[in-house]
Formats: sequence, structure tokens, C-alpha cells
Amino acid sequence: MPIIAVAGPTASGKTALSVSLAERFAAEIVNFDSVQIYRGIEIATAKPTQEERRGIPHHLIDYVDPNIDYTAADWAKDAETAIRDIESRGKRVILVGGTGFYLRTLCRPLFESPKTDPALREKFRRLHAEHGPEFLHAMLTQLDPEAAENLPVRDHVRVIRALEVIEQTGKKISELQPERPEPPELAARISLIVLSPPREILYEKINTRTLAHFDAGLVDEVKHLLAAGVRENGNALGAHAYRRLCEYLRGERTIESAIERSQQDVRNYAKRQLTWFRKEQGAKWFDGFGDDPAIVAEVLEYAEGLY
Repeated sequence: MPIIAVAGPTASGKTALSVSLAERFAAEIVNFDSVQIYRGIEIATAKPTQEERRGIPHHLIDYVDPNIDYTAADWAKDAETAIRDIESRGKRVILVGGTGFYLRTLCRPLFESPKTDPALREKFRRLHAEHGPEFLHAMLTQLDPEAAENLPVRDHVRVIRALEVIEQTGKKISELQPERPEPPELAARISLIVLSPPREILYEKINTRTLAHFDAGLVDEVKHLLAAGVRENGNALGAHAYRRLCEYLRGERTIESAIERSQQDVRNYAKRQLTWFRKEQGAKWFDGFGDDPAIVAEVLEYAEGLY
């Protein structure tokens, strides 16, 4: 049975499209967005509301403690379990999200890497905070040039992980990566659909949506999370607006600067997402937003052919 994965940049209408697919084909949805997995991280994640879900069951959303540094390998393991459970009940599966690395990890499992060392992770995060992503990428270029060549300079999460592996094992991650286990059977059944809306309109939507998040009480949400003990330097608060608001609350930037920088961060992220998915072979691209009735009709017709 085919498994459809709906991907694309943030604010491209993936949720609306995935729900339309799930309604048409009696499917359940499995999330592959790396921020929507965290409990309590709400406003700036654009998690689908109950109304937006329209009664369709959603899996792997809102289920990880925000102080846990959940990994792509963790997600792949949980996703495989969720998919098998859904299919065992005679339902189809729609994967939806924008974290391409999660999806790739499901299709091409990672090598068995050492567990995260919190002290080591904190060391590299401090270096990132003090010197920026370029500094960390330069470090990796010296230690493992092959790995550095395949990682964007600003992908500090994966750059840090590569540096950690070197310190923990004494081996380059580029040498260890070929030692991958076989992918699960279901990986061969995944058909990737990618939304690619007009760039100018997408950026306008991103700017408007980011501002709406601030208007909806994002500052208070971050204050509440910090007061509840959520770590500033964890993965959960490392995303876009959350990171900039932590800087604002530390007195490092104005609220106007936090908003502008958050908008820029999300626009840059959307660009990186599109670049990532262009590297995925066999993807079917649709030039529009997932809530556009014309695009929905095109995708549904395409999906009929898959099923």
C-alpha cells in the first residue's frame, strides 16, 4: 500500500492538503515536523488545531517533553511503529511535515551513533552562541571536510552533532555514516509530494504569520515555558521565533528586532527546505499552496493514480 508524504516549506499549506488527502482516502496522519513534536511549544509551531484536523487522527505530534533533545533517529523509530499500527487497522498513512532530515532518516536509517553527552552538547552550543554557525562549520571543515561539505553552514544542529561524534568516538562521522542498517520495507512505498508556492507570496505569508504569532501571545508563552523550567538551549526553544524571544528576554535585542529577525529566519528556513527537497529523487512537485482548491484537486487526482 503506498504511503504519501506531503512536504514543502513552512506556510505552504501542508496541513490543509494532508487533511484533504486523509479524508478522501480514509487515512491517518503522521507528523514529521521537528518542532510540532514538543508538548507546550504551541504558538509559533503552527500545530494544526482540532478544527483544522477535521476529525482526522494525527500521530507524533505534541508528545515529547520540551527538555528532551529528540533526534531524527528517535522519530524514525517512532514513525515506523505508528505506520505499522495504522496499517494494521486497515487505514492508509499520510506523512506530513517540513523536516526533510526526519523523512530521509526513515528511508535511509542512520548509523548507530553514541548517545548525546549533555556537557559536550552545551560546550558546542556556547561556541555557537558566542561565535556563530560559521565558526562551528570551520571547525568541522578542519576535522571532517567531507562531512562539512555536505552540511549547510547554518545547519548548526547537525554540524554540532558531527563534532560531538568526533569527540566521543575519535572517528569522523563521514566514515561512520556508510555503516547504515537496511531501511524498513515501508520506505520503498513512500511517494513524496512537495508544495512549491510562488516565492514572493510565500514570504508575505511567512511575514504575516510570524507577526500574528507575536500578536497571539508568543512572548507570554516563552516566559511561561522558561518559568516552567524549559531549557533555553534545548532543541525545543532553538527554533526561529523562540530563539529570538529568548534573546529579547535576556535583553540582547528589542521586541521589534526579535520580530524582524524571526521573519527573516523563517524565510531563510523556507528557502533551505525547498533546496533540501529538490535533492530528493522521485518527488512530485506542485506549484502552489496546499489550501488552494485547484492544487488540492491536482494532488487528489495524482494520488488516485498511486492508489
